[in-house]
Amino acid sequence: MEDNQSLAKILIVEDDTFLRELYQELLTEEGYSVETAADGEDGEKKIKAGGLDLVLLDIMLPKKDGLGILKTLSDDEKKKIGQIVMLTNLGQDAVIKQCFEAGAAGYLIKSAFTPDQILHEVRVFLNKKN
Repeated sequence: MEDNQSLAKILIVEDDTFLRELYQELLTEEGYSVETAADGEDGEKKIKAGGLDLVLLDIMLPKKDGLGILKTLSDDEKKKIGQIVMLTNLGQDAVIKQCFEAGAAGYLIKSAFTPDQILHEVRVFLNKKN
């Protein structure tokens, strides 16, 4: 059986350099094609370009926040990408609810997950896609 997940293209939109590079390295080692963006404007451009299987999107970003990006995506733009998973340290129920209402497929609180657990969650979301 061919390993389709190794072909998966993932975008990490994260302003924390350490975390962005850590997740990038981890996912690249697993065979994923990984792109990154350090701020909301760059992330939004890459999301709108499409062709992604999964987006890990931080909420608190310079230039444009992740929730704002999510809310501005049209249904057509959302169809061009697999899933958007919010990756943040904001755990308030109201924020989580807004993310799901705006179309997020999931919500991961960075401080609650080890890098290996994040990797596991990425696999779960990619497997849900089909």
